[in-house]
Amino acid sequence: MIKVIIFDIDNTLYSFDAAHQVAFGAVLDYVQRELGIAPENYRRLHKDMNQELKGRMGSCAAIHNRLIRYQNILERLGKPIGHALRMSDLYWNTLLDVMQPSPGAVDTVLELKVRGLKIGVGTDMTARMQFAKLERLGLLPYIDFLVSSEEAQAEKPAPALFALCAGKAGVRPEECLFVGDNLEKDVRGAQAAGLQALWYRPQGLAEGTAEPAITALPQLPGLLEEWQTAD
Repeated sequence: MIKVIIFDIDNTLYSFDAAHQVAFGAVLDYVQRELGIAPENYRRLHKDMNQELKGRMGSCAAIHNRLIRYQNILERLGKPIGHALRMSDLYWNTLLDVMQPSPGAVDTVLELKVRGLKIGVGTDMTARMQFAKLERLGLLPYIDFLVSSEEAQAEKPAPALFALCAGKAGVRPEECLFVGDNLEKDVRGAQAAGLQALWYRPQGLAEGTAEPAITALPQLPGLLEEWQTAD
């Protein structure tokens, strides 16, 4: 029996891709205006720096740190690194301002809570920013526990993150259902760690999809009821 629902955040509880596009655009405008860096050049530098930092830092929450990323870009260009702080604040403040909950996300979480299920979050990235996102989405009051890759010291699909989720939930791994958009990191990562998993695919399901999946979060309570009845 499933007793705990654990959600990914980015591209699950809200569209990171949509919010990121606006926030990254704000940074492009800033570097062109304040530093004279053409947008196409900055895009290339940003992509190259991402790869360099991943190679240097490995798989850890710090690879998502925009401040470190911007700092290194400015150092390479010989630009004043003080701009990195303003760029980082601009990016995250813009993202938080424009992000919207995925359709039905809040109502779905509320319904699950009413049914007596514990609600958790398992997410890559640093805790501070993920808390800020949940608060802006109106979901933070309903979350019973959160595991970030910063706390777990491992990024999904590492088993350590999922094991910590189950440990905080206080149940057996198979009594947890992990819901996320990324097939490899969220779904197969959770399954490999002994949790049940559900693939969130708002863009639709590919023909022959084998994994349990939904295209909208409000489908979750009904699907869960079917599973519990079958058990």
